[in-house]
Amino acid sequence: MKKQNQKIGLLAAISLIVGNMIGAGIFVLPASLAKFGGISILGWIFTAIGALILAKIFSNFSKLISSKSGGPYLYSKVVFGDFIGFLVAWGYWISCWINNAAIAVAIVSALSFFFPVLINSPLYATLTGLSFIWFFTWTSSNGVKFSGNIQIITTVAKLLPLLFIIISGIFIFDYNLFPEFNNTEQSDFEIFPIVCIMTLYAFLGIESATIPASSIKNPNITIPRATMIGTVISTLIYIFGTIILFGILPIEILIDSPAPFAEAGNILAGKYAGYFISAGAAISAIGALNGWILITSYMPISMANDNLFPKVFKNTNSKGSPIVSLVFGSILTSFVMTMNFSEGLVSRFEFLILLTTLSTLVPYLFVSAAYIIFHFEKKLFKREIIKTYALGILGLSYSIWAIFGSGSETVFYGSILLLIGVPFYYVMKMKNPSKK
Repeated sequence: MKKQNQKIGLLAAISLIVGNMIGAGIFVLPASLAKFGGISILGWIFTAIGALILAKIFSNFSKLISSKSGGPYLYSKVVFGDFIGFLVAWGYWISCWINNAAIAVAIVSALSFFFPVLINSPLYATLTGLSFIWFFTWTSSNGVKFSGNIQIITTVAKLLPLLFIIISGIFIFDYNLFPEFNNTEQSDFEIFPIVCIMTLYAFLGIESATIPASSIKNPNITIPRATMIGTVISTLIYIFGTIILFGILPIEILIDSPAPFAEAGNILAGKYAGYFISAGAAISAIGALNGWILITSYMPISMANDNLFPKVFKNTNSKGSPIVSLVFGSILTSFVMTMNFSEGLVSRFEFLILLTTLSTLVPYLFVSAAYIIFHFEKKLFKREIIKTYALGILGLSYSIWAIFGSGSETVFYGSILLLIGVPFYYVMKMKNPSKK
């Protein structure tokens, strides 16, 4: 059977970025940030600036190296060679399937508002999470276009309740409810890095459109546009959503609320609006899982095509979907998600989520460095030498700051996670000695 050459356009690419960035976290994160005070808004802005810088680097890189899938792996490998490229891909791939498990848990949590049995029954919770993982594994196996259409629908569905709160909230916004700049006993300099790291997880996914580049129409035009538009949309939703909640809900209610946007919906339009917002949170997580399962499947096939991963991961089905990579990634995701519902292992799982952030920051670090070196090697600076150099340095500096801001323990265990891949790399090199 002839394989279909499926490709997605600008709208689906934007939805992939927005859908992957905006998960269920935004629906609960303002409550976690409220205890720190108004400094959280400053944290959002600082993190957003860093994310936009990185998005611009990925956007520009996608123009220089177009039509090839792999994103951060590809860009790092072209400049630094197989070893660094492999480590970037290895860490990123691990972070993806662990992150997918976290999103599956978030879906169960959001649905528990409508089905309370999910709170008290680990069995039902686990089966529900697994059902969504394997449903989207199936949809992704039907090709990137099919999965892209789902992403468009879920992205629109998740943005509607958020926009409803932001726009409607303007009319009842009360500045007197806004929390103090710093609600803690710690200094601003101590709190600021904490809120920045908390908001950072919400920006992971800016590189989403670069990874399946070969499956995107006119990638040298579509990917840069989708990357910047998607990042800007997500940034505006994050910042204005948090500001509005700070001016609608009293601080004592906001801090203890498991669903602050739903609380705001109740105030604005009654309990049915609360249901609408809660449904939006569930759909938001569902859309994010759809997008990330698709992204997870592309990294192994990119490495396998370069003989840095087992050849079996090159296999695709009649729709062009990397079926082996897709199924294997979902098996790993299912294992980690199931672990979360095992009593006594939850704290370990939460720590793994910190590692996903670090494992994504490392690729950002190498891509920023590669961006500068690539221009030097190819002599592409021309008149924009200062602009190019400044962009790369800013991306590099922000990535380093964010990595060390993750904490020494996270950096230590994250480094071990990356080093585990080293023996695997040399095994693959021995199997393919001709590969340079």
